[in-house]
Amino acid sequence: MAVEVSIKKDFGKFILDVEFHSRSRRIGILGASGSGKSLTLKSIAGIEKPDSGKITVSGRTFQDSRKGIFQRPQERRVGYLFQNYALFPAMNVEQNIAAGLTGKRRERQRKVREMTEKFQLQGLGKQLPGELSGGQQQRVALARIMVCEPDMILLDEPFSALDTYLKDQLQREFMEMMADYPGTLILVSHSRDEIYRLSEEVIVLENGKAAGQGETKRLFENPGNRAVARLTGCKNIMDMEPEEGGGLRIPGWDYSFVPAGHPAQNPDGIAIRAHQFCIEKPEEPCLAFPVLDPLITEDMFEYNIAFRPSAQAKERVNWKVFKDVWQKETGRMPRQIYLREKDVLYLRG
Repeated sequence: MAVEVSIKKDFGKFILDVEFHSRSRRIGILGASGSGKSLTLKSIAGIEKPDSGKITVSGRTFQDSRKGIFQRPQERRVGYLFQNYALFPAMNVEQNIAAGLTGKRRERQRKVREMTEKFQLQGLGKQLPGELSGGQQQRVALARIMVCEPDMILLDEPFSALDTYLKDQLQREFMEMMADYPGTLILVSHSRDEIYRLSEEVIVLENGKAAGQGETKRLFENPGNRAVARLTGCKNIMDMEPEEGGGLRIPGWDYSFVPAGHPAQNPDGIAIRAHQFCIEKPEEPCLAFPVLDPLITEDMFEYNIAFRPSAQAKERVNWKVFKDVWQKETGRMPRQIYLREKDVLYLRG
């Protein structure tokens, strides 16, 4: 199922100007708060009407401002899962699931029974939403969506209000429940971990525009620009400039090196993920970073160390190391640490 979105809407202080095309079945939209993620999702659903542009899904035109086409939400066959699940508080589980169904009563009851079994809600049919756990509420909301057999499901940060334990549990359950869903699923989130786990392809939004798009794992491995690097979790993002003899210099760190292979596209920035430094020198080509003036903070399972790679460095390098690795390999602050050259992320823009 192909999804094509090219829309624009002026909100005054904020302009949504998003364009992307995808044939993936599991699409993630990643961005910080206020980047336009939910507005994009609501535009696809028809809840929000863009000023101009076009939205097509599997050849069906949801909106085309030039032709005067705008389908109402109920015409789009799209299921929308809100952050708070938006269950009807005065309706029990069975009534919530059946809320969007039409047709004969017996057929409606059959479909509700099927969804109750599929989403493991047996014995809860007569309970109200307020009597359910967060996980049960999510399953009811998904059952209400799936009973109408949508061509597409849109998820608006459905795990954002949950604690870490429950979030991990519900994400596993969600992946299991959606494994046999044949339609397209679009997940909006500010959590890079959720996007990485649940999407095949990711669109990164910044300030209302698409800053990057690609296969999820590949884009995380090679962000390409500063916005994508930052939103995919890079803790070290610095400007970079060329030096004579093929060298590269990072002014903020007062650090220079000559790469083993010349980077493509003449990069003007560099990104390094904080957990990819090594205490022991690897056998493959690597960069050595002196560890000066370290500042250490301790989490439950790792140390976070911010250090200067030279006495004149204006900015610190961020390094994360698991405690068991630290204790096994050194137990004390090393004089320098190493980074495999293959782990250097070159940026342009």
